[in-house]
Amino acid sequence: MRVSVVLTTYNAPDWLAKVVWGYSVQSHRDFELLIADDGSTEETAACIEYLRRATNLRIHHVWQERRGFRKCTILNRAIELACGDYLVFSDGDCIPRWDFLQQHVALAEPGRFLSGGAIRLPMALSRAITQQDILNGRVTEPAWVRAHGLTSPKYLLRLGLGRHVARLLDALTPTKATWNGGNSSAWKSDILRVNGFDERMAHGGLDRELGQRLVNAGVRPKQVRHRAICLHLDHDRAYANPDALKRNLAIRRHTQRHCLVWTRYGIQRATLAAEPPAPAVHVTLPS
Repeated sequence: MRVSVVLTTYNAPDWLAKVVWGYSVQSHRDFELLIADDGSTEETAACIEYLRRATNLRIHHVWQERRGFRKCTILNRAIELACGDYLVFSDGDCIPRWDFLQQHVALAEPGRFLSGGAIRLPMALSRAITQQDILNGRVTEPAWVRAHGLTSPKYLLRLGLGRHVARLLDALTPTKATWNGGNSSAWKSDILRVNGFDERMAHGGLDRELGQRLVNAGVRPKQVRHRAICLHLDHDRAYANPDALKRNLAIRRHTQRHCLVWTRYGIQRATLAAEPPAPAVHVTLPS
């Protein structure tokens, strides 16, 4: 199985660096990393170039000009460029535990997509995490994060679960398995079958809309929130927009009500659209 990891980012190089160091110590080693960048400045590009040299990971920087919030557009470009037949999606603020990709690969099934979650860290702990904390694995040890400010009992429990208990809790949890952009995975062929993300979607539920179309296409979700572990670094949400959220909810309701599988505003639409004279998307490949 060829695996491509798709991470999204926008002007958060410090957080992105912590995340990429997490991928540098994954037990599953055969993967490429595509960083879907919605218009960050040169600081992020320089950070990615440094990380490419420092980690020896296969990192592709997929960048587009900033013209408002266009996360779905850059995600679709990354999907098109991905070489893997299996795609793992996360964000540039989610540090993966050392076995994150191992779990996604082991639990993948035909006709299913995996639905994970995230352990949300407070800001002080998010800032305190160092490269060494990630490389030596203590960043996901319950005692260490508790000593550094994580107090949520459910999160501490999730970090300390054994393999068999984690599997049991994934089977028993009342939390619905949905497509969560910070921790989900699917076969590339299934993503292409529904034409990727709907590029009309702004912040707020854009991931769930894709998940609904996958379900409508017969791709069933599988809960892995207790087995595929990642840590969500805190940040502000200045991009939240109530009007955009209302539009997103209307699109999601339409998708659900009409059992839509295909979006006319996805990958193929973008491919067929007239391009400007200068390329709108730039891809920096590893040498």
